[in-house]
Parts: sequence; structure tokens; C-alpha cells
Amino acid sequence: MQAVNALRPRALRPALRNSTRRHVPAVRRTMYSKNQSTSRLTDELDLNKLNTKRRDYEQNRTAFLAAGAIAGFIGIIYTSWKLKQALDLESEKNKRTIKFDSQIPTETFKTEAGEKRKIVLHDEDGKEIVPTGNKVVPAIPRTVVVDVPASLTSQPGTANAPIAASIRDNEGTEFTLVGLGTRTVTFLGFEVYVMGFYVATQDIARLQQFLVKKINPTATTLIPGEKDALRKALKDATEGEETWAAILNEAKCRSLVHITPVRDTDFHHLRDGFVRAITGRSSRDKAYNDEAFGTAMKHFKELFNRGSVQKKKEMLLLRDGEGTLTVLFDGGNGKKRQILGTVAEPRLSTLLWLNYLAGNKVASESARDSIIEGIMEFVERPIGTVATQVV
Repeated sequence: MQAVNALRPRALRPALRNSTRRHVPAVRRTMYSKNQSTSRLTDELDLNKLNTKRRDYEQNRTAFLAAGAIAGFIGIIYTSWKLKQALDLESEKNKRTIKFDSQIPTETFKTEAGEKRKIVLHDEDGKEIVPTGNKVVPAIPRTVVVDVPASLTSQPGTANAPIAASIRDNEGTEFTLVGLGTRTVTFLGFEVYVMGFYVATQDIARLQQFLVKKINPTATTLIPGEKDALRKALKDATEGEETWAAILNEAKCRSLVHITPVRDTDFHHLRDGFVRAITGRSSRDKAYNDEAFGTAMKHFKELFNRGSVQKKKEMLLLRDGEGTLTVLFDGGNGKKRQILGTVAEPRLSTLLWLNYLAGNKVASESARDSIIEGIMEFVERPIGTVATQVV
């Protein structure tokens, strides 16, 4: 062929090459037509396999989804059952604390004279309770009986103060509620605990006498105008601190701060709040920069080196007539209150008490207002009578 091409003119060679190229595709289509048929059959066999695999996949997928749905449904039923058990248990625990939660008022009411009074109800055991307005801790006891060491139950002597008949019995010393409120933090009003301020029932007469004589030395009770003067004095930052410091250290009234957390917390968190309150007031006076006060602060902090505190569990801060602070905790479960320890330095307990009672900034404004209104109930009655909070 090459020889024949060599003999042909050069001008005819491209045409020959083009003619050859035109026939090549036709030859190739004829040559591979059988292979294309074989490939089509192979493809059909592969599609059958793919369809089978796809069908198996869909069946397995449906089975797994059905199993997952059944397992999820069973899980929801089991979780709901466990949750109901827990709620029933919690409800049973709270049932004996408050008889009618939904019926507990959340506010005080006013008398015809326009003054506020606390509402007193009874729980299932017949004990008097006072509404707090808080959903978690809807009420606290009107009276608290504390069994404390003899040094804390001894009657502090003052020559001119009338002393009521002893309230102490085998169970301990009785304290009567003066006022209550909720401790909140941050501008969002984050609730921490409900606090109640109590005075030993025996010492109410002493408290009455001190406050009445402060306004009118010759009176035995205060009239409305005199009560307004006392209210103004207690709300004043400077005079309020002086008045309460005198009540605590001169009148020597025994008192108690009742704390009930509204959420789960721990001793360290509560301690930090107490310490900030004490140091915030002590830092303004150099008289507290001595070794005795520093040692007392260290010992006070050590009392709270403990674990968690569940909501609704009671912590009692008890101050005797000499200023000794005793910390008690009631963890529930039918156990007796545990004494965490004592701090004998009276200046420390005074500063801690003033954090709730007086000054430019207090732990709870609502608590201070409630305490002042409770004081007004005391001073409107003759000295020597035990004030009640039932109208």
C-alpha cells in the first residue's frame, strides 16, 4: 500500500487518507456491536443486584426505625412513670408542712386604721405559719422553739426591764416572728433565700420597753404619732443602726435569723454572703482591725466548711443576750437540729444582724420593712404583754 501511495501524485494523498478515515467508524461499529449487546445484558444483571440491595436496605431501615420508635415510646413511658413517682414522693414530704399551699395568701392585709398586719394560718399539725409570698417557701413558722445550751437560754438581767414568765420548757426556748422577707441579688432580683427575724418570746417585754422609752420615757404604749416617729427613726440609716445596736447590746434581747434557701445551694455560698456583709460594715471602722475580731472571722468561716444545702432546709443563726452567735442546721429526715458551732465575739454577730435590720443597704428591703411593721405591733401594746400577730 505504501508503495502504491508513493506512486500516486502528492495531491491525491490527502483525499485517500480522508476516505480511509471515513470508513473506520463504520467498521468499528460493526466490530463492537456484539460487545455492546453483551454489555447491555451485564448492565441488566447489575441492576437486578442493585434493586435487591436497595430493597434489603429499605427493609432493614424500616425495621431499625420501627425498633427505635418502639424503644423511644417505652423510654418516654418509663421516664414519665419515674417522674411521677418522684413528684408523688416530694408531694408526700411537703404535705405535712403546709395544709393548703394554694390557699396561702401572698400578701398582708390592712386594718381599718390602714396599718398592715401579717396573716397567720395553721398547718396540718395545728402549728401557726405565716405566708411569705414566695412560691418555693410559701410559709415559715410563727414561732420557733430551739433547744440551745444553757448559756443561750439564760435570762439576761437588767434591773428595770419587766420579765415575763419563763417560756422555756423541756423542748427549748421559744422565739416569736417579728418580720420576714426574701433575699435577692443582682438587678434581676435573683432569689436566694427567705429569712425571718425572731425575738425570744421572753424578751419581747424588754424590747417593748426599750423602744417605747426611746420615743416617750413616760409612756407604756405608743400612740399613732409616736409610732410614726419610731418608724422614721428605724428607717433612717444612721439612727436605725444606733437603735438596733443598742437593742442588741444594751437591751440584750435574744434573737434568731431563720434562713430557708429557695434553691439548692451550699454552705460556702451562704458563708460568702455573710462574710461580705460583715466585712462591708467592719471596713468602715478601724475599731474592727484588731486580732480578736480577725480570729472571730476566721472561726466563723470555718463553721461553713461543709457540703450542699438543699432548698427548703432550715438554717438558724441564734444570738444570745451577750452576743454569742450559734449556727444550727436542720437537714430534715427526722433528725435533730445540728449545732455547727459558736462564735463568742459580739461585734461579729452585731454586724451580721445589722445587715438585715438597718443601714444604707440591707440584705432585703422587704424584710426590713416587715420587721419594722412587726415592731409597730409590739409597741402599740402595753409593756409586759406578749404581742400576737393574729388580728
